[in-house]
Amino acid sequence: MIASAKNKRFQTLVLPHLNSAFNLACWLTRSRHDAEDVVQEACLRAFKFFDGFHGDDGRAWLLTIVRNTFYTWYQKNHEQKQNTLFDEDLHSADAQDAAGMEHADNNPETLLMRKDSERLLQQGLEALPLEFREVMVMRELEDLSYKQIAGVVGIPIGTVMSRLGRGRKLLAKILAPSNPEA
Repeated sequence: MIASAKNKRFQTLVLPHLNSAFNLACWLTRSRHDAEDVVQEACLRAFKFFDGFHGDDGRAWLLTIVRNTFYTWYQKNHEQKQNTLFDEDLHSADAQDAAGMEHADNNPETLLMRKDSERLLQQGLEALPLEFREVMVMRELEDLSYKQIAGVVGIPIGTVMSRLGRGRKLLAKILAPSNPEA
């Protein structure tokens, strides 16, 4: 009976956030396959230690485990994975549309420009150093609060705000068109 109560609570508080966990893992690992491994390991850890979870924010708790699992994985595999290419299939505009982000304007020229802009933004995010990319993904793509991000990453809120500010400036610099005359 106790095990089924744990299962039900786990299903209610944690499992609805698997998409967020997978999204974060994809951005951190830069690989759909590796992200699947990280999320699977994180879910196993989450279930194993679920008895110690006494909060209400299963999403932030799971993302913390995903992040920690990633860093464990990264330490083992970092040399091989630093040169992994961006997974275009995972982060394409079509995948975002399938997730419910419908576009009102279906003009082919507008769609092409939007897809190109999304591609440039994704490449810009991918080019950010990991410490900036992870907070940018959690804030801008996963819509976590500064407090939640601080809890997930284990840093003060001020550091979260600083990393977001610096990450946004770096992203703007990366996305700025290069000036050949400068």
